[in-house]
Parts: sequence; structure tokens; C-alpha cells
Amino acid sequence: MNKRVAAVVEQSWHRVPGGTAASTVRSLAAVSRKQKWDVVGVSAFHLRGPDPLVEPGVDVKRMPMNRIAMYESWHRLRRPAIQRITGPVDVIHATGGVVPPGGGVPIVVTVHDLAFMHRPGYFTKHGVSFMTRSFELTRRCAEIVLVPSQTTADDCIRHGILRERIRVAPWGVDAMVVSESDRHQVASRHDLPARFLLWVGTAEPRKNLRGLLAALRSTTHDVPLVLVGPDGWGVDIDEMIAAARLPVIRLGRVTQRDLMVLYDLAEIFVYPSLLEGFGMPVLEAMAQGTPVITSSGTATEEVAGGAAELVDPTDLDALAGSMDRLLDDRTHRLRLAAAGRVRAAAMTWDATADVIMAAYDEVTS
Repeated sequence: MNKRVAAVVEQSWHRVPGGTAASTVRSLAAVSRKQKWDVVGVSAFHLRGPDPLVEPGVDVKRMPMNRIAMYESWHRLRRPAIQRITGPVDVIHATGGVVPPGGGVPIVVTVHDLAFMHRPGYFTKHGVSFMTRSFELTRRCAEIVLVPSQTTADDCIRHGILRERIRVAPWGVDAMVVSESDRHQVASRHDLPARFLLWVGTAEPRKNLRGLLAALRSTTHDVPLVLVGPDGWGVDIDEMIAAARLPVIRLGRVTQRDLMVLYDLAEIFVYPSLLEGFGMPVLEAMAQGTPVITSSGTATEEVAGGAAELVDPTDLDALAGSMDRLLDDRTHRLRLAAAGRVRAAAMTWDATADVIMAAYDEVTS
């Protein structure tokens, strides 16, 4: 009989699910496919369904309380136990943000990044307080801490988590074979130009959209920038676009299928984020053979693995110069595209699942 893990999947109901939800549902789906562990998801009580773009691929049990009550009760009272709705489990996996009580079984916690420590001004006071409490509980209660990058591992170690408790489980990617019909349909549906730059993400301060738009003003090309992703917090993206007076096309959220085609269509993917725990869009772009410009000195450099153009995200002249060079040099674009495909091919959700399951096995052995 397989062992059982109860994994928090509440992120799929968040207003902005982001990479935390996407990585959670994809990694848990990969664990389920291995058929070595039975996965049961746990969420708060909701009248509506999960976000359709990050719907959990596992059976989900609902706690008899809303999200705020569940989070506060878990963090401050350390009850109720998840097992009251899941039945007996062998491991509890806190996949991001909230750390439920163990109820007598070991806890594995995923820490995606510590951005709230480095740039607290990018978050609300309540958000910083909640994430600080979560990290304190992680240090105290987690038998193993999973992180998506060595960058985040090193950050956790600097902030008090023992090195021997940390396991690096990089995220994976599913490349898509894109046909001419796919390209034509997506380009037509979104009224896209023949040549464009692409950025993908949640609009929030650390994504450095303001810096990207400022750098774009300094380029010698008039290639439009396409923005994909939801409103987040801390920035007024429409105000930024209006102030930039640049050719910018904002698509908002799109399906995962359309997104992969957009990567394929883009001339260059530009992602000058100031701080990341991983940087899934970088990996997705490389998987589709899109040349990438991203930040040096962050987790995205680690993800790129030498297959992207790296720039200091705060050096806007360097960022503009990098975009100009790549737009001018087709040979270099093709070279980066080929290297990116090779790099992305080594990053699979099956490999992510193997590290996660090894952590489950370790805490139950």
C-alpha cells in the first residue's frame, strides 16, 4: 500500500496564483504520476472552483473554514489538524506560504524565496508579518525544507535553516511543439506584430517592469513589447505603460497553451527581475527556443545555466544594449535559442518529483 501525503494547494484559489501555484500543481501531478505516493490536496472552504489555469490535478479535501480563518488558526493556534479531513497521512507538505500543524506526522515545507526579507517595502505589512511567521514555523517545525534553486537554499541557510535540512528541487518545464497553425491562430487572436519582445509575469515591484520600460526607451529599435500576466500589487502597470509612451501590447492572463506559442513567436524574451526564487518564465522561454535576456546575480542566472544573455537588472544602459545587440544579431539569437533548448530539456517535472518523493521517503524512514 502506498504512503499518503497531504499537500496544501490553497494557492490555486488565490487572486494571483503565480509561480507558487503553478509549480505546486505541476510538481504534485508529477508525484502522482509516479504512483509511489498517494497525494491528497488540502484547501480552505470555497464556494467557487480553483483558478482554471492552475487547477490541482489531485483530489482536494476542504477545511471547514475560509482561508483567513484557516491560515490564522494554523499559524497562531496550531490547529486544527489536517488529518480531520484527510484521514491518516504519513507526511504533510506545506507547499508555499502557510505551515499547517503536523498532527503527529513529519512536515516538509517548500520555501520559494525570501523576497519579503530583502525587500519588505514591496509587500503589505500584513503580508510581511504573515510570511515572517511562516518562516519562523518552517525553521521550528520542518524536518526537510525544499527550495527551487541553490540561490534560495543559500538564502535560507543565511537566515538560520541548517544546510543538512535543505533539498534543492528545481522546477521543470513541459515544452510544446508549435505548429504554423498554432502561430497563426495566436498571432491573429491577439493581433500581434511580426516582431516583438516578450515579458511574462505578475506585475509587482521586484519584477522591474519600470526598469524594462525605461531601458526600452533607450534602444535603437522600435520593436513592440508584449506583456503577459495578471495585475499584482505595488505597481500601476497601465500608468507605467501610458507614461512610457512606447509600443506596448498588454495581453493580461492567457492560457498555458497560448503562452507557449507566444514564447515561440517572440523575437526575444526579456526578464530583468530584481529578485527571484527560481524564475519559471525564463525556463519556459528557453524550452520554446526563445533567446533570453535575464538578470545576473539572481536565481534566474542559475536557471539559465549559461544559455541566456545576462545583465545587471539595475543597469538600464546595459539592458538596452543587450536588447539592441540581440535584435541586430540573428546568429547570436539562434545560438542562444539552441543552448536554451538543451538547458530546458534537462529540467523536467519528473526530476522535480524525484527530489520531492526522496524527501517524503527520508522523513518517514
